Amino acid sequence: MNYEPTIGLEIHAELKTLTKMFCDSPNNPDEKHANVNVCPICLGHPGTLPVINKTAVEAVIKVGLALGGTVNKIAKFDRKNYFYPDLPKGYQISQYDQPLVIGGRLKDIRLRRIHLEEDTGRLLHPAPNASSLVDFNRAGVPLMELVTEPDIKSAEEAVNFAKELQLILRYLGVSDADMEKGHLRIEANVSLNAGTKVELKNINSFRAVGDAIKIELERQEKVLKKGEKVKHETRGWDDVKKTTTSQRSKEEARDYRYFPEPDLPPFETESFDLAALKIAVPELPKEKRVRFQKEFGLDPERVEILVADMDMSDFFEQAVSELQAIYPESDRRIDPLGKIKMLYSYLTSDLQGLVKEGDTTFKESKVNPEHLAHLIALIEQGKVLSRGAKDILRKMFETGSDPENILDAENLGAISNKKDLEKIVKEVIMKQEKAVADYKKGKEASIKFLVGQAMSRLKGRGNPDMLKELFRKYLS
Repeated sequence: MNYEPTIGLEIHAELKTLTKMFCDSPNNPDEKHANVNVCPICLGHPGTLPVINKTAVEAVIKVGLALGGTVNKIAKFDRKNYFYPDLPKGYQISQYDQPLVIGGRLKDIRLRRIHLEEDTGRLLHPAPNASSLVDFNRAGVPLMELVTEPDIKSAEEAVNFAKELQLILRYLGVSDADMEKGHLRIEANVSLNAGTKVELKNINSFRAVGDAIKIELERQEKVLKKGEKVKHETRGWDDVKKTTTSQRSKEEARDYRYFPEPDLPPFETESFDLAALKIAVPELPKEKRVRFQKEFGLDPERVEILVADMDMSDFFEQAVSELQAIYPESDRRIDPLGKIKMLYSYLTSDLQGLVKEGDTTFKESKVNPEHLAHLIALIEQGKVLSRGAKDILRKMFETGSDPENILDAENLGAISNKKDLEKIVKEVIMKQEKAVADYKKGKEASIKFLVGQAMSRLKGRGNPDMLKELFRKYLS
């Protein structure tokens, strides 16, 4: 019998707002001290009244518009009742039958809904078998939940969907969506042949998403092949043992006793200026991929590296624009595509390496797009070679100086003076008798060795083509 996976995802994303969802306590995920970003409202003190965070509502609407969803004309909040130590009110303010957004699509996966709720606190377990602690700094933080239809057919497809959503949230600027920091949390509903579904929790990385779904599908197949039934339950993912373990029976909506939040009346979403929010949706990853391939002639693999990092792709575009200004279309000596690929290479290897080494970002880097374009121009014009260019780039990263100034100050320019190169060539020929003899016997590889020796003496600044030509001349 063939078993066809049926997978749906529930993805929670903490939103980037200054304050929490229903109060003015700070929303600061980097706060190190426990229970300082709290107030009577987010701690659920009797008699307190919530106030809706407008920025959080606008963020969810933007996500819905970006994903082709329908914004509900009337939305409301509901109480989701359950008792857990990290839930100070004894209920969670969420949305049930009238969410902010219905429908939409991403990577050919249909979306069921996107709604807004408040986050819970965090349980801390300092030591095994010791008392658990509760930190309420996160309690009340705006939390977006996106629910897909069960259209996903494999673990790989689930991972690709989640990664694309992470990118979109970052492009929209509504969430950092960092899984390691808990900004993005993924739960998967998994079944075979649309049978009894199992909810998977405790998934904290994209790799774990794929592993958990794959292992759970294998477990369910073994159960069914034994003639047994899959239980409707919640299972946790054990990333160390690479297995799912039963946690509790799965709750149904009726178990939460949803009812309209009495302190927050329904509201009209049109009051949030939907037209302006739609205009505010930027170019999204899918469109940027198409444009980068068309405009810059880059292959999909290179484009994906740029699209995955918004700051780097913005830097790249600005640098290309400057490079094109240096080399107008009327200059037929230039291969614009070749220069763009050279710029891409220096950006994604050398400069990105420096950025990581300095624990900074492209936005914070002292190297600006204009200066990187100028460095590529110096290379193309033969004024500096690869070794010197790398040294100049490091100086640019350290000081923010223009590459032309560094070239002059540090004497890193290419040596193309024929007399200077001839002197070095003659010295190498005198000292490398074996290589010279090998070349004269027809071993072509020896010429590369001789050029390398000359380049070493010139500290990487010699023109390699001129050196090769001179060696052939003097050894002919």
